[in-house]
Amino acid sequence: MADDNVTPEQLQAIAAENEESEKVNYKAPAQKTLQEIQELDKDDESLRKYKEALLGAGAAALDPTIPNVQVTRLTLVCESCPEPLTLDLQGDLESFKKQSFILKEGVEYKIKISFKVNKEIVSGLKYVQLTYRTGVKIDKSEYMVGSYGPRLEEYDFLTTMEEAPRGLLARGTYNLKSKFTDDDKHDHLSWEWNLNIKKE
Repeated sequence: MADDNVTPEQLQAIAAENEESEKVNYKAPAQKTLQEIQELDKDDESLRKYKEALLGAGAAALDPTIPNVQVTRLTLVCESCPEPLTLDLQGDLESFKKQSFILKEGVEYKIKISFKVNKEIVSGLKYVQLTYRTGVKIDKSEYMVGSYGPRLEEYDFLTTMEEAPRGLLARGTYNLKSKFTDDDKHDHLSWEWNLNIKKE
């Protein structure tokens, strides 16, 4: 049997198992600029010091044309792999559709997203990943990344431990559609990539 020789019924059964049963009822807070936050309670010395420690001494003068959130890399962190598998998300995103990460079935891995926040605090960052097999959606994963303030260094977010599928039916190529978004539904970056599960 070929690796991608899975019936639509089998894919639908996998998709049904992965459906989320609970919906999160979360309301985003009102958005404030960094300057508005720094102006609040500016006469309170202890609060001013706390906000300075949290947000930094001052926003760096940056190029106004750069986006507030820049997603720079996606890395598959897998202890049993010889080296981390990394996608440079500042390059040609279309090229990822033509290549595949190769993982051995059953290995454990985490996804690491590296990103920068440049100008304003961003709240409720979220990483969403849709998984397709032969054109059929079989899984949707959402990871709450959190809220972050601007700084010069990159932030890294690691997902929980995942296990690559195993077994004859699980082997083959998976198409993943990833999106980095936030509470205000800004699409900071969307990209597609492929994962090939093999026996060895």
